Amino acid sequence: MVCDSVDALLFDLGNVVIEIDFNRAVAHWAAHGRCEENLIRERFRHDHAYDQYERGRIDFDTYFSTLRTNLGVDISDPYLRDGWNAILIGAMPGISDLLARAAERFPLYALTNSNPEHQKCLSDRFADVLRPFKQVFVSSEIGLRKPEPDAYRHVVDVIGVPASRILFFDDLIENVEGARACGLQAVHVRTGSDVRDTLSRLLTGPAQSRYSEPHEHASRLDSITPDSPPGAV
Repeated sequence: MVCDSVDALLFDLGNVVIEIDFNRAVAHWAAHGRCEENLIRERFRHDHAYDQYERGRIDFDTYFSTLRTNLGVDISDPYLRDGWNAILIGAMPGISDLLARAAERFPLYALTNSNPEHQKCLSDRFADVLRPFKQVFVSSEIGLRKPEPDAYRHVVDVIGVPASRILFFDDLIENVEGARACGLQAVHVRTGSDVRDTLSRLLTGPAQSRYSEPHEHASRLDSITPDSPPGAV
């Protein structure tokens, strides 16, 4: 249950803010690889290379070389990239208005497991959707992935308020449980109404007293670093 003591809102991106569908990548790769979609699904995996790419430890060429080998089909980098980015569909219905309203009352942040290719695509295509966020924390930039405790601790440290006063939204239960284990309040997003109903209650309630202890990282929150998912975020 979400309590009333909330000083900052933290959002996952994939299927919370930005709609994603990995089936679009599967269909694209199967068409260009002249194979069945089920074959692509069976061969794609979140392996060590995928993990390293989302931590920013390997580059596009290295990861996509591994991906091409795993898929076992002859697809050029441009077609791999097109399929990779095809999963990013658009803003979740109603989320832009919700974020704009929430930003009038709370500072907004995002934490996404993502990679440089999706980060660039999100920044280019969805800058307006991401504009209300004071900062977007991307796994490939911070070198940490949800649900690792250090990922949440890093974000809490930068935001500069107690973990218990940060409300986190994510569509994956393991990430929600990871956040709760680190002291954050968290909402498991199953449908768009989970975000809408929670924010409506917060925004229609009385104004809350804010945690005001100064924090050494406050000056780092001025820039927006729009970022991305894999099928993720």
